[in-house]
Amino acid sequence: MKRAFGTAAIAAAFALGLSATANAQAPQQAPLAIPNPHYEVITLDIVINKPAADVWKRVGKYCDIGEWLQVPCMITSGQDGEVGAVRSIGNEILVAKTELSYTYTQPPRVGVPYQLYHGTMEARPVTPTTSRMIYTLVYDNSMLADDAARATDKQRRTTQFTRAIQNMKTLAEGGTLPPPAPRGGAPGAAPAGGRGN
Repeated sequence: MKRAFGTAAIAAAFALGLSATANAQAPQQAPLAIPNPHYEVITLDIVINKPAADVWKRVGKYCDIGEWLQVPCMITSGQDGEVGAVRSIGNEILVAKTELSYTYTQPPRVGVPYQLYHGTMEARPVTPTTSRMIYTLVYDNSMLADDAARATDKQRRTTQFTRAIQNMKTLAEGGTLPPPAPRGGAPGAAPAGGRGN
């Protein structure tokens, strides 16, 4: 009985020590800048009648967005296709890449709530002669007024990037694009869907 009590006491002391250590090591976290984020996800997917490597070679360079989104693009910092490169569209930063994909984000701006906007493009092999282009957007739309405004914003982005992914298919399959439609919005808007467009 004495031994059982001693073992239990040691175990309890050990557990308390672990708990105290864990609490002592837990960093104090600052409050979230956006206290109640509402993350939205848009995933678009299209089959392309070309091998994934050929698709990526045709539309997967970081500034190829200029052609398939039909807006001017140039690399303003870093090297095209390398992590850390910045393109003129939305000042987007290339933050990750694989052989057939990349992920980008947009930087915070003064006086504008940060929406954590990220986009990922991937050419995924399906067969030796076909592939799928998958385009995923993730962003916080909690700063919009209400559910109706969020739904309108999501539909606008979905329409814009559906056109973009269809343009990728056209280009990757050897076609040409018609001239772009006139663009609305304020001069200097971020056409890649991050802010104001």
